[in-house]
Amino acid sequence: MINKIKTFFLFDGQAEEAINFYVSLFKNSEIIDIRYYSSDEMGVEGTVQHATFSLGGQHFMAIDSNFPQDFTFNPSMSLFVDCETEEEINSLFSELTAHGTILMPLNNYGFSSKFAWLTDSFGISWQLNLK
Repeated sequence: MINKIKTFFLFDGQAEEAINFYVSLFKNSEIIDIRYYSSDEMGVEGTVQHATFSLGGQHFMAIDSNFPQDFTFNPSMSLFVDCETEEEINSLFSELTAHGTILMPLNNYGFSSKFAWLTDSFGISWQLNLK
């Protein structure tokens, strides 16, 4: 069954780099479809006109905006990841915080034995939780 509701990301020229990075981090992930702007279209040639990808089987969509926006991502909306092992949460934390910002360090917060909240180098916020 195709996911009826998908998270949609609007990037400013980094969509393909972000998608490739995210797909490399999660098992059962892939780029399903990606289309690029051509020289005769409104967007910057070679940037992502539209992409669909999956992370852990969950579908997402992304584009590169074809003009500057007055807004960007913020932590009020984040991707929540239930991690199965300590190795998985430690690895994701390390990869996603490289050049990112730690909002809540990896720690025991009572509601979870190991949890972190961060913003990656592309501006996407993530909550990592050890199940």
